[in-house]
Amino acid sequence: MKNYTITVNGNVYDVTVEENGAGAPAAAAAPRAAAAPKAAPAAPKAAGAGSIEVKAGAAGKVFKLEANVGQSVKRGDAVVIIEAMKMEIPVVAPEDGTVASINVAVGDAIESGAVLATLN
Repeated sequence: MKNYTITVNGNVYDVTVEENGAGAPAAAAAPRAAAAPKAAPAAPKAAGAGSIEVKAGAAGKVFKLEANVGQSVKRGDAVVIIEAMKMEIPVVAPEDGTVASINVAVGDAIESGAVLATLN
């Protein structure tokens, strides 16, 4: 019996393979917790990036940009919406400010803790 870990389209499976008496391999696959998509390389910070970082709370994919550079936001306002496990999760401004930079684009794969935007 041999154990393998296989990733298919971002889904991770633990697979145990054993040979049965007929000589043909029989496989049993058990899905493991879905692996987070690989993160895209971090976008370089734009000139004039702000000092307040807006960070992702979970890994996922950028679904929608709710704010634009130069826009004023209040604490708790959505700046970016990410999609993780078929849920839309708003990433909110940690405090009042003006959006200085947006460091991601719609469709980017991101990791938890990634800086998505900055505020002044």
